[in-house]
This record gives sequence, structure tokens and C-alpha cells, in this order.
Amino acid sequence: MNEKEKNVQELSEKEQQELLSKFDKESRFRNYAGLFKWIVTIAAISFSGFQLYTAIFGTLASQLQRSIHLTFALALIFLLYPISKKALNNRLPIYDGIIVIVSIFVGLYWTFEYSNLVQRAGMYNNLDFIVGGLAILLVLEATRRVVGLPIVIIAAAFLLYALFGNYMPGFLEHRGVSLERLITHMYFTTDGILGTPLSVSATFIFLFLLFGAFLVKTGVGQYFNDLALLIAGRSVGGPAKVAVFSSALQGTISGSSVANVVTSGSFTIPMMKKTGYSKEFSGGVEAAASTGGQLMPPIMGAAAFLMAEFTGISYWDIAKAALVPALLYFAGIWIMVHLEAKRIGLRGLTKEELPNKKEVLKKLYLLAPLFVIIGLLMAGFSPIRAALFGILSVILVGAIRKETRLSFKDILEALENGARTALGVAAATACAGMIVGVVTLTGLGLKFAGGLIDLSNGVLLLTLFFTMIASIILGMGSPTTANYIITSSMAAPAIILLLSEPGAEVSMAVLLSAHMFAFYFGIVADITPPVALAAFAACGVSKGRPIKTGFIAAKLAIAAFIIPYIFVLSPELFMIDTPLLTGLLLIVTSLVGMIGIGSGVMGYLLCPMNAIERILGAAGGLFLIYPGLVSDGIGIGLLVTVVLLQVMKSKKQNVMKLAS
Repeated sequence: MNEKEKNVQELSEKEQQELLSKFDKESRFRNYAGLFKWIVTIAAISFSGFQLYTAIFGTLASQLQRSIHLTFALALIFLLYPISKKALNNRLPIYDGIIVIVSIFVGLYWTFEYSNLVQRAGMYNNLDFIVGGLAILLVLEATRRVVGLPIVIIAAAFLLYALFGNYMPGFLEHRGVSLERLITHMYFTTDGILGTPLSVSATFIFLFLLFGAFLVKTGVGQYFNDLALLIAGRSVGGPAKVAVFSSALQGTISGSSVANVVTSGSFTIPMMKKTGYSKEFSGGVEAAASTGGQLMPPIMGAAAFLMAEFTGISYWDIAKAALVPALLYFAGIWIMVHLEAKRIGLRGLTKEELPNKKEVLKKLYLLAPLFVIIGLLMAGFSPIRAALFGILSVILVGAIRKETRLSFKDILEALENGARTALGVAAATACAGMIVGVVTLTGLGLKFAGGLIDLSNGVLLLTLFFTMIASIILGMGSPTTANYIITSSMAAPAIILLLSEPGAEVSMAVLLSAHMFAFYFGIVADITPPVALAAFAACGVSKGRPIKTGFIAAKLAIAAFIIPYIFVLSPELFMIDTPLLTGLLLIVTSLVGMIGIGSGVMGYLLCPMNAIERILGAAGGLFLIYPGLVSDGIGIGLLVTVVLLQVMKSKKQNVMKLAS
């Protein structure tokens, strides 16, 4: 990479933390010096140490594992995150110090009273009620600080619904729950705060976030960029394709769309602008590609681990099922940036602008930990074991060369960074656990599913449409994990009811279809206007217009709005028990279909397209993506027609150019 490019990148890196603080609440924290810096560091490293210890030697009893995980998370959140943006400084106020102490007491109450609570078996005393009430308030406030207000409002609305359900109209009505029962259900059972969502955070998710923190310490983020440059940099519109490729790789080690945008976008967006892409298109490409990182196996977003727990399907099976849809998503973006580059006549990068090929190839070993994870999951290892060996492989692989070798200081920093990264997930899952607790306590899930089916009159497509709208609205203010938890608890049952035969056992394909549908639309909310946080973060780098960038990102990510409908209607896309040849044919026809959809969306294939050609191209693409020989035949016929029209138009334009 030449000096000019390095300077661009270095300048962008200085702005990264500022951009993250602006668009990502998790990055808006206090930076201590002196004593409190050491307190935070020791607490964070201890948090990671606890998680590693229980992963190696076996997790504790459910309530203990989850409550200790919550204790660390709450204490660190109140130490690091101020009560408001205006209160952000590098000193700890007295009231936050008191809240930290109360958080530790409430969190460790389960640890010290475990035997008594188990023996009393539902007979709670006044102190239990006080501790449970404090736990609810602390989780809500911690979530507000680190995640945002929308999910807190949703959780509070559910709690009020539990208390006053006897006043609700229609199918939403229930007997109502007493305050005492609500409090004890939320904190002293495994159906509330300490429920399944927090369990997944306290086991799988934390370890994979820690794996990502160790991987980042080896410099793999920059290596992803260099590898992407080497593979795609010289092709037409190379920098945009680099963004797609590097963001897909970055997504394997980061579960945050905004963080992906800022880290990889600080490098790719200036390159795209320099090549000739507009500010908005550059930001849209990065936002769409970074958001899709959570869809890409082997390490998907945190919600994928929740899906494994909720459905009982192994994480490896979920990752395998997600592969073809994820490839289609990124293929769609790749195709559209290629067509846009052809349309406006952009070049690729020159050889001088690319990194040294030999140096990049020498560092291919940095990708080995990802293959270790894949291999272990394929071999049937649990996600916990796979993550543990993945972390160990990062340390061993990093030791191969001096510049990637992790020192003792690097290891401690990785432990601290991993714990910090987990705080938002811990808060979101604890808060969402209360929502799930209300759903189980009141039977709201089945009631809502029945109401959704009645609203759509039992029509599957309408049910899917309403679920999509709900997921996108929820995703505008909630992280993917919380969004998925809510929609999978309330909307997914409706999809499952409509897809399943009455009285028959629910198949893996049906479960995956319903849950993956909610998962996809929870993720694309980050690039769906009017609140498209990933697109807005990209604007911080590109200096483009936010709303326009959001619409371009949504347009580039069109596959994410289409594919979920396809795999619900025809689960063959998941490649479950699909013969090899059938699977290969499916992948090929789907990729060709994405060319048709991409050309229809961008209005360009061999030359500019008119409205009829765009409609035919998009329709042909849809038919090809939908599995089936008849649909493939129709799709090929439509695309061949479009290609012939484009060839004739292109020849005519060339003749006119020569004549002039």
C-alpha cells in the first residue's frame, strides 16, 4: 500500500472512536485514569477469567452462572456508562458508585442465598421482593445506558401488560399478575432476567466475542482489508468490492453493524470515493456489507446462538443452513456495485495501490483460527469448546511471526476488550429476558400468534409481511439480539402454525424458516430508513446525506428483503437433506437470479435498461432464486430475453457512436 493510502487510513482511524461514540451507545463510555482505570481493567479481566474458567471446568448451576455473569455486567456498565450524554466525563459520580455497590449486592444475592432460595422453593420473603424489584430497575437502567431507550420502553410496556392485563381488550386480555408474583418470576426463576437469553450470553456469546477480541489483537482486521484488496482491488469498481469482501470477513468477528461500518469503512469508504463512487453510494455499500456480516457463517451474530437455544437445533446446523442465503446476500451487493461501476465507467485500483502480494500471502495463517472453529463445529464439538480452542489457536497462530505475536499485555488487553464488548449483549439479553418472562407468564405468545393469524386471515404471505414490519420497527431502536428474542417469541409461532400440518411434529425446516425470517429482518433494520444506524454511521465517514445513504444501502441489500420469503415458501435454500447435484444447481441458478435482480434494481446490464427490461430482469431473477425446474425455466427465458434486448441495444448504441 502506498504512503498516500496509509495517510488516508491513519486519518480515518483517529476519527473512529468519535464516530462510534456518536452512533453506537456502547462506545460512549468513560475513559478513566489512575485508580478507577485499574478497577475497570481488573473487573473486566476477572469477568473474562470467570467465563473462561467455567467454560473449561464446567458451568455452574443455571442461576449461579447467569447471576454472576449479570453481576459483572451491571457493575461494569455503571462504572463505564454515564447516566446521560451530557454527564459523560472521566469521573465516577457518587450516585453511580452507590449503584455499582447495589448492583454487586443484587447480583451476588443468588450466590450467597442459593441454598436457601432452592430450599424455600417459591416461598419468598420481604428481602427477596426488594432484591427482585431492584434487579428489574437495575437491568432496565443498565440497558438504557448501554443499548438505548427503545428496548427499555418495550420491556416496561410488557411488565405493565403483565400487571394490568385484565384491562386489555380482545385476545390480549388475561387475569393480571400481582406485583409480588411478577417480581419473583422476573428474578427468581429461569424464565425472566436469568432466562434463556442471558444463559446464551453467559456461555456461547461471551466466548465468541472474546475470540473476536483475541483475533483483532493479531491485526487480522487490517489483514482482511489487504486480502480483499488483493482479490478484488483491480477489478471494475474494485474498492466497492473490497468493502463487500472485507466486511463479510469482519462480520465473522464482530456482531455489531455499526462497529463493522466504522472499522472497515474507515478504510474502504475513502477508497471508493477516490475511485469515483458518490458519497452516498460509498456509504451505502459499506453499510449494507457490514450489516450482512452478522448473516455470514461460521460466526454469525449473537442472535444465531439464541436461535440454537430456542429451537434445539445445533449451532452448526444453523450455520450450514444460513450459508446459501448469506452467499446470495453478498453476491447481490457484489453484482450491484459491479453494475454501478460499469454504468458510470469506474476503474479498478492500479497495481501500485495494492498491498504487496507476497506479504499478504505470507499472513494467510491468520485465517487458521476461523477454520479451527469450522472444523470443530463440523466434528460435533459444542460451541463453547469450539470457541475455547479457537482462542487458543489465535494465540498459537499469532506466535508464528513476530508482528502478530501476542505479548502478555496483548492477552490482558484482549481479555479486557472482550468483556467490554459483551456488556451490551448481556444487558440486552437480560432485558429481553423480562419480555420473554411476561410472554410465558401470561401466555401472550400463543395469543399474539393467534391474533396475527386472524389479522392476516390465515394467509401466510400476509403473516410474513406483518412479521417483517414488526421486526423492522423493533430493530430501529433495539439491537439484533433483543429484536430476535421478541419476534421469535411472538411472531415466529404464527409462521410455524401456518407452515406445519395439524398434529404433526414441527420439522427442522419449518423451525429454521420461521426463526431465520425473524433473524434476517431484525438485522436489516440497521439499514432501513428512517432509522438506519449503520447507514448513518457510514455517513460519518463518507460525509454523505444520511437518508439517501440509507435508501441506497437498503437497495443494495435487496436480497435480504427477498430471500427470507423464498426460504419460508421453499426451504430447499437451507440445503437440508438436499442431494449434492441438486444443491449445486440451486446455488448456480440462484446466483444467476441475483444478476437478474441486480440489473433490475440498478437499471443496467450491458447498457442502460428501460422500465420493461428492468421488470423482466428482476422477475427472471426471482423465478431463478425460487427452487424448482419450472421456475428455473421461466427465469432463464426471461433473462435470455433481457440479454438479447440488451445486446441489440448495445450494438445500436455502438453504431451510433461510430457514426458520430
